[in-house]
Amino acid sequence: MKLDSINRRNFLARSGMAAAAALISSSALASLAKPRFKMGLQLYTIREAMEKDVAGTLKKVASLGYQDVETYGFDPAQIGYYGRSAKDFNQLLKDNGLTTASGHYDLFKYLNAPETELLSYVDQCIAGAGRLNQKYITWPWLAPEDRSIDKFKLLASRLNIIGARVKKAGLGFAYHNHDFEFTDHGGINGYQIIMRETDPELVKLQMDMYWVVRAAKKQPIEFFKQQPGRFVMWHIKDMDRTTEDYTELGKGAIDYTKILPDYSMAGMQYYFLEQGGNFRTGNAMNSIAENADFFQRKLQKFL
Repeated sequence: MKLDSINRRNFLARSGMAAAAALISSSALASLAKPRFKMGLQLYTIREAMEKDVAGTLKKVASLGYQDVETYGFDPAQIGYYGRSAKDFNQLLKDNGLTTASGHYDLFKYLNAPETELLSYVDQCIAGAGRLNQKYITWPWLAPEDRSIDKFKLLASRLNIIGARVKKAGLGFAYHNHDFEFTDHGGINGYQIIMRETDPELVKLQMDMYWVVRAAKKQPIEFFKQQPGRFVMWHIKDMDRTTEDYTELGKGAIDYTKILPDYSMAGMQYYFLEQGGNFRTGNAMNSIAENADFFQRKLQKFL
C-alpha cells in the first residue's frame, strides 16, 4: 500500500473523530445552555389583550419565548377560564406549546364565609387546576376591609385549612403578597403572621419581588434565610427609580443579578414576569416583549 494512501486514511479518520468531537461538544454546550426553569408570564399583565383575543394573544406570548403562564380569573360555575372551559383552554395552551404551573383564584372572597362554603369553592378550584395540569393554586389578594391583624390571624387559619385540602388532592398551595402585608400594626405585620402561623408543608409562598423591595424595604434573601425552601414561586418585575411604580425590566431600580442566584435557597420552582401597569412602551404587549428580551439576554443565566 502506498504511503500517501495511508496518510489519506489517517487524515480522514482524524477528521471524522474531530467532527464527532465537535458535534458532542456542541450538544454538550446546548445542554448546558438550556434554561433550568421555564420563562413564565402572569397573564394579568396583558389582561386587556386576553379579554379581546385569547387565542391570538397566547400565540403572541409563545412567540416571544414565554413557555409557562399563570392564570387569573376563574369561573367556578363552568370550571372555566377566559370564557372557555378548562379543557378547551388547556388545549389552546398545548396548541401554542405553553403550560400553566399556577393560577390565581378568588379565594379571598371566602375569607369570612362558612368553612363549608370555602371548601366547596376550593374543590372547584382543584377541579379547574387539575384539568390545566397546574401544580399550584394561589391565594392572590385581600380585600381592603380584611387587612387588620385579627383578619390576618383568621387568614392564617384559613390558609392551613385550604392547604390541607389542596395537598390531599395532590396539588400545592401558595400565598401571594402585595404591599399591605408589610404594614406595621404596633410592631407586627401580616406577613409575619402568615410566616409564623401557617404550616410550611401546607402553605408555600409566592414572593412578589417588587412589593418586597418597595413596601418591606428589604431584599428577598432576608426572608429566604428565615424559611429556606418555602418561596416556591416568584413574581419578577421592576420598580421605577423616581415614581416607584412598575416599569419594564432593566429600566428600574431592582438589581435581579443579586436576587436570582438565591433561587436554590428560596426553593423556587417557577417564576413569572409581570408588569401591572405603567407601560413605558405604550401597551402591555410591547412591554412583555421588552421584558422577555431583557430577561433572556441579561438575567436568565443567573438561574
